[in-house]
Amino acid sequence: MIKTDVLIIGAGPTGLFCAHQLGIIGLTCEIVDNLDKAGGQCIELYPDKPIYDIPAIPECTGEELTNNLLKQIKPFNVNFHLNQRVEELKKVEKRWHVKTNGNKEFDVASIVVAGGVGSFEPRKFSVKECEKFEGNSLFYSVKDKTIFKDKTISIFGGGDSALDWAIELSNTSKVNLIHRRDGFSGMESSVQKVKELNNQGKINLYTKYQLESVSGDNKIDLVKIKHDEGEVKEIKSDYILGFFGLIMQLGPILDWGLNIDKKKVEVNTENFETNINGIFAIGDICSYPGKLKLILSGFHEGALAARGCFKYAKPDEKLKFEFTTTSKVAQERLGIKND
Repeated sequence: MIKTDVLIIGAGPTGLFCAHQLGIIGLTCEIVDNLDKAGGQCIELYPDKPIYDIPAIPECTGEELTNNLLKQIKPFNVNFHLNQRVEELKKVEKRWHVKTNGNKEFDVASIVVAGGVGSFEPRKFSVKECEKFEGNSLFYSVKDKTIFKDKTISIFGGGDSALDWAIELSNTSKVNLIHRRDGFSGMESSVQKVKELNNQGKINLYTKYQLESVSGDNKIDLVKIKHDEGEVKEIKSDYILGFFGLIMQLGPILDWGLNIDKKKVEVNTENFETNINGIFAIGDICSYPGKLKLILSGFHEGALAARGCFKYAKPDEKLKFEFTTTSKVAQERLGIKND
């Protein structure tokens, strides 16, 4: 049983910043995430995509943002428990006992749910034989783009992820972009860029086509795509990337007794506590009037939730608001020395 002040469920940017805010007011925390690395959707879906709305940072990628947030919480020695999903929680006197599917157990004063819109997994190809190539030469996200260098990649999808990666990989690879419709759901600027690259011969664009079959021995070598009108084309491919969006799964959180509306957890805006005392929700998963789905909004929510956790972790103490530059607790935990 791991005893700490707060358990954060979700290691995305909002959860990471909440850990920082807990640290500077003297609270300890552990972080659980069902992914295999910190960063959440930011790092899983678009690690190389520019982000423009982080205050004082004109532009950064999801990977850069995640790395900086991890660096920011390093002084607080936060432990991560990855590839873990919270399965059980129960109230024991005034604390929560939490258990994951990996049999990790926690004894905490409060819980902060920062899990985006819950556990998520990619929508997959309906073609059965795709399964044997998953993680080998067929992927639903990009973890290491260098493996595609000088290879032929067939990308399926018409949203931002498909367009972004088609544009990015066209610099080093031969790219086929296949979409089941003529129209795209991604940003118009990206659509125009893809069409421009298609005209230049740097991308082969196929619209109104869908995956018919895939073949190969240990790895993919041939893809068949079928047009709406029945025409079938064969395309030599080393890799397939599928970007069809995500299936959102709230999982066991549905059984916790939280007020949930359309997969969102309702919170107050004083400290982002839910209808259950000691359980807070921040980031994309929480709902309140005027909610903006921005990372910077999640940072604000995490800061207030952290302070809401204080009364459960230290009920006999009163939290006094102090700026980081003057707070002795913050300076001690950050290792700042004032002469």
